[in-house]
Amino acid sequence: MAAKGNSKIDTLTALPGIGAATAKKLISAKIDSVSKVASAGSKKLQDAGLSAAVAKKVSAAAKAADKASSAAKKTASKAKTATKSTAKKSASVVKKAASKSKSAAKKATSAAKSVSKKAATKTKSAAKKVSEKAIKGKDKVKSSDSGDGRKGSTLRIPRSVTDMPWFKKK
Repeated sequence: MAAKGNSKIDTLTALPGIGAATAKKLISAKIDSVSKVASAGSKKLQDAGLSAAVAKKVSAAAKAADKASSAAKKTASKAKTATKSTAKKSASVVKKAASKSKSAAKKATSAAKSVSKKAATKTKSAAKKVSEKAIKGKDKVKSSDSGDGRKGSTLRIPRSVTDMPWFKKK
């Protein structure tokens, strides 16, 4: 693993015109990052030990690298924000879909319960009617007077042989 000073040197040597010796000079002048090199003017770079031509070249390269870095950071930030908002929207869509399916399931369940209640009620009322008819039929005695003084029309008891169905009167 690289030491702390070496990583700063590696960062600075990525700029054109800066070698290891120049990077050490800049670090000793407390200009140890690309953004600090970009914000330092050519005068400060010259004070750190760079020549005027190299200071201009390094300053321009550092400014370009710093702009590219900040643009990349902004783009990454926007992408992260967009990803978060997309994730939130997706989550809300999923929640809405789950809610709708839940309510649809509840509606279906309540409809099924309602239908079963109605069927049970109709079955009970039909059974009640049948049992009432059966009870009424048992309780009621059908009586009707026939002309010969007997009660009832369903049961016919013959009084003589001549009243029997097989005996035909001619």
